[in-house]
Amino acid sequence: MINDSILSVNNLSVYIYANQRCNKAVQNVSFEVKKGKILGMIGESGCGKSITASAIMQLLPELARIEEGEIIFHDDDGDIRIDKLEKNGSEMRKIRGEKITMIFQDPMTALNPVYTVGFQIMESLKHHLNMSKKQAKDRAIELLREMGIPSPERRVDEYPHQYSGGMRQRAMIAMAMACNPKLLIADEPTTAIDVTIQAQIFELMLKLQNQYNMTIMLITHDMGVIAELADDVVVMYMGSIVENGSIDEILMKAAHPYTKALLKCIPILGKGKSQELEPIKGTTPDPYDRPKGCQFYPRCDYATDKCLEVPETYYISETHSVKCWHYMRVLENE
Repeated sequence: MINDSILSVNNLSVYIYANQRCNKAVQNVSFEVKKGKILGMIGESGCGKSITASAIMQLLPELARIEEGEIIFHDDDGDIRIDKLEKNGSEMRKIRGEKITMIFQDPMTALNPVYTVGFQIMESLKHHLNMSKKQAKDRAIELLREMGIPSPERRVDEYPHQYSGGMRQRAMIAMAMACNPKLLIADEPTTAIDVTIQAQIFELMLKLQNQYNMTIMLITHDMGVIAELADDVVVMYMGSIVENGSIDEILMKAAHPYTKALLKCIPILGKGKSQELEPIKGTTPDPYDRPKGCQFYPRCDYATDKCLEVPETYYISETHSVKCWHYMRVLENE
């Protein structure tokens, strides 16, 4: 059987240990990232999206560790168990940057302020592709030009603080794209960028995906972005996946109350200011003092005593799964 996935995450749990307490940041998370597709991962801040991405890249903070589960990268030469690799070992360093790359939330902190943007792009090219200094500089200029940065011959020798927010993000994408990776993880790539530049960044990512048949894992808290770009969607809440399916299934047949609530937060174009936007009631629970059973229980309109037990995973179709005792009621209330 031909495997159409580039990455498989199975029963992944990541715990963070701090001040003699344990935050179960990610719990039993499983999903597949399909080749040449965009997987959208959505959820409120603190739901475990970025920690999942950091685990895939083996860039977890000091106090965090993978407790159980497996992360399998399906390379052309065979499967690689990323979770078994040494964080800073040569094999992981080879994968990171060459085969899997990541665009971070804040380009100002991700780019090193004491080195020129060109130097930082060239470093990756020299390390992974053994290019000479001149070849690497020419390629860095070419990449900046591809990303739509004006006067790249001059800009290549400038420092991150001399770039605007949108240009820094483009430089980050240039760095991520330097070695034509198979998988690009974009962790909220348009945070703190104005709306017009956001649109340009997403347009650029789509262009690169089509050009290089690249696979993208897009992390965001914006359901509008997911609707526009994603092929498949993973909805996360409090470290667990509550719903998983194709974009059409999630938008048209949302089966989890949380997914439904996220969709109700989106303003509809043309309805004007008279439309009612429904914020999700309540707040995200304290990760150190979690509710019993279903984590969404205290904020849910469908909650019953049954929800004090952890819900099972139900399959609505081959590609659409949901973790909710009352998913049938949610579907009936379309």
